[in-house]
Amino acid sequence: MNPEDREEWRRLHPRTLLAGAAVLCGVAGGAALPAVAGLSEDRPLWQAVAWVLAGAALLVLGGTVADWVRLRRTRYRVGHERIDLHTGLVQLKRRSLARERIRSVDLTANPLHRVLGLVKVRIGTGEHTGGESTLELDLVTRAEGERLRRELLARAEAASVDPHHDGALATVDPRWIRYAPVSFVAPALGGAAVGAVFQVSEWFGAQGEVIDWIGDRFRSVSLVWMLVDLVLLATAAGAVGALGLWIEGWWNYRLEREPGGTLRVRRGLLTARSVSIEERRLRGIELVQPLGVRLCGAARVDAVATGLAEDDDDKHADLKNLLPAVPREVADRVAAQVLREPEPPTGAPLNAHPRAARTRRLRWALWSVLGPVALLILLGALLTPVLLYVAAGCALVLTPVALLLARDAYRGLGHAVSGAYLVTRSGSLRRATVALQRSGVIGWTVKQSYFQRRAGILTITATTAAGAGAYDLYDAGESQGLAFADRAVPGLLTPFLEPVHTPEARPTER
Repeated sequence: MNPEDREEWRRLHPRTLLAGAAVLCGVAGGAALPAVAGLSEDRPLWQAVAWVLAGAALLVLGGTVADWVRLRRTRYRVGHERIDLHTGLVQLKRRSLARERIRSVDLTANPLHRVLGLVKVRIGTGEHTGGESTLELDLVTRAEGERLRRELLARAEAASVDPHHDGALATVDPRWIRYAPVSFVAPALGGAAVGAVFQVSEWFGAQGEVIDWIGDRFRSVSLVWMLVDLVLLATAAGAVGALGLWIEGWWNYRLEREPGGTLRVRRGLLTARSVSIEERRLRGIELVQPLGVRLCGAARVDAVATGLAEDDDDKHADLKNLLPAVPREVADRVAAQVLREPEPPTGAPLNAHPRAARTRRLRWALWSVLGPVALLILLGALLTPVLLYVAAGCALVLTPVALLLARDAYRGLGHAVSGAYLVTRSGSLRRATVALQRSGVIGWTVKQSYFQRRAGILTITATTAAGAGAYDLYDAGESQGLAFADRAVPGLLTPFLEPVHTPEARPTER
């Protein structure tokens, strides 16, 4: 008999029914009020309430029965070589993953799941083949989820204990929250809050009253200052929202290395998340610095690893985040510990790029401003002179901003080879410093446009099976970029390089 056939089949926990029923009760409760309001227009209130309650009971009962059928038809087992999942009533599904291919076991529990002591377990192989590379158990007890995580990620070839790099690498520091309002999330949330106010007021037919109320508050203020005040209010609302998102996403944060060489990230205040990354999947790290965070001297650390790209089934935050925005020295220290390096590769001195790269960025900046300004001037000449004043204002305000960002983007360019890693840096609004294992580079792509050829620069892309799949070295000098690629991965680009022959010096006559 096959040893796998003797393994015990397990089922999802029965409290799954309570979780599903609670969600359906919430949905029914949210739809009940507008439904009662709509039905009470044509019939007595008691009759409308009775109809709504009957519909809500039918919804909850039907959903619970469907969950019960799913619970009875779903089973799984963990064998010595494979993990199997059988589910389905009309369409039977039988999934199986080889244990040696399993690279991640992630646990997630929203507030309702935490109250019920349940977790959702997601088992992945780290391959980009859609749903065929993952198994999801929805839901099991927390103890069962932890047991599955330990058992499926256990490796016979456990790494030796390193007291300098094993154990807790980083834990949450409440002072890190000060970087939340300076991220790009804050203005986005502010704009979303303004849009939500107008959308909700439109649903209730009160959008005109909202606009009139705002006009009354700013009746004695000029239009320009009214716009400035509204922008400041939206930014403040966005900052509060960003603080709330940070607390929910990063509270109880802990990054640790477990025996066997597995990095584990645990975080979340209401929704608890646990993400495991095998070190043998790790190909490097990425130090990310959005403009506001960088001006505050902070950075975020992301993993460059295979199998961490988000897909449609992932409803949670980015799985590659190892560390939130923290002071730069803390980010470098954690990066070095994650990579088991004495010094962080991201802190290595970088080679500057030629002046042609700066000229290229300054031209882009000017064109990005002059294009819209020219369009506004054309429309102003054809339609209304007001657009001419708008064009002048845009040119006056945006030109210096664009030039400053272009110069900053040039100063951010850099590359180097640091030990076992190649390091590249680029960007202004979002500056990213990538330290990629040289052994993880599987190919190079050299791109050179017409204008780059005239300027004597080119863009080289390192191809890898991890992270974004490709990392660019923008606008390096021709000999500089090719020499960097050849030095980073010796022999990979050599067959395509033409050696430069220098004339031999003639012996001098005595």
